[in-house]
Amino acid sequence: MLEVTRLNGTAYYVNPDMIMYVEATPDTVITLTSGDKLLIKETPEQLRNNFIAFKKKIYLDGFDVKDA
Repeated sequence: MLEVTRLNGTAYYVNPDMIMYVEATPDTVITLTSGDKLLIKETPEQLRNNFIAFKKKIYLDGFDVKDA
């Protein structure tokens, strides 16, 4: 899961496999495959970097239940 931050500062998690696309309008808007839209503080570049780090951890390091 990717941790993201609402504009009010509250953190929550998004399943990266459910992300359809990301826009900067100028705030970052994530559109999910369900059609739901999420407004977050992170920039698209930060989100992309977090996504890449998440996938590297899963595919290169493996997934350990204690990390969840």
